[in-house]
Amino acid sequence: MLEKIKEIAAFIRSRVEKTPEYAVILGTGLGDLVDHIEISAEIDYKLIPGFPVSTVEGHSGRLIFGTLGGKYIMAMQGRFHYYEGYDMKEVTLPVRVMKELGVKTLFVSNAAGGMNKEFKVGDVMVITDHINLFPENPLRGRNYEELGPRFPAMTEAYDKKLIALADALADADGVRLMHGVYVGTAGPTFETPAEYEYFRIIGGDAVGMSTVPEVIVANHAGMKVFGVSVITDLGGKDVTDVPTHEEVQKAAMKAQPVMCGLITSMLVRL
Repeated sequence: MLEKIKEIAAFIRSRVEKTPEYAVILGTGLGDLVDHIEISAEIDYKLIPGFPVSTVEGHSGRLIFGTLGGKYIMAMQGRFHYYEGYDMKEVTLPVRVMKELGVKTLFVSNAAGGMNKEFKVGDVMVITDHINLFPENPLRGRNYEELGPRFPAMTEAYDKKLIALADALADADGVRLMHGVYVGTAGPTFETPAEYEYFRIIGGDAVGMSTVPEVIVANHAGMKVFGVSVITDLGGKDVTDVPTHEEVQKAAMKAQPVMCGLITSMLVRL
């Protein structure tokens, strides 16, 4: 595993002018942030030896390197999911490679279903914590001390200073920014009304099929994390709308300007 991480990182280094301290993982329908990046290099996943390939519609499948908000960053345009058949180490391999390249701060985004009664479709939710309901933890198995400790704390999985910065910027711009707990599930089915109610009862505000594994590994590696969800649909016993992947993508696209503006402004201030 260590050799694989180093080999992939070396391959990427050979194709970029420098390595970044900041990285962004772009979720379903949120790939347009790339349009705001002054791109200096891009690498298709298929060209990277040992790298997974995204199979989900709306996930382009390439690494982008360039400048955003005055900072040199890398962006994953398309992520990997447990429901695609990858194991957790494959899902989180890109985060390991990011750390090897020198990334210290990770921004993660996703599309999520909301069960908080105050949420509206199109809201942007800053993730303050998560509940891990995946059947496998990405740290299961042998631990490599070079990558992180055997029992990493998840007390502050989402960096409080980054959350405070996002709040300050949103307030200054008059942007409606919600806070909440993200529930991570295996998918690929959308949730039943009863499951939405269950997630709400146990403390969740939004639910999705990604992010949690990547955040666990990022914390294990000592990286700071900022997470944001776009609420693309609502669920619960009193909701009759049936979500589809196409509708989720459309709702995410509408919220893109807020998410893109927020992350860009945060990078300017860091």
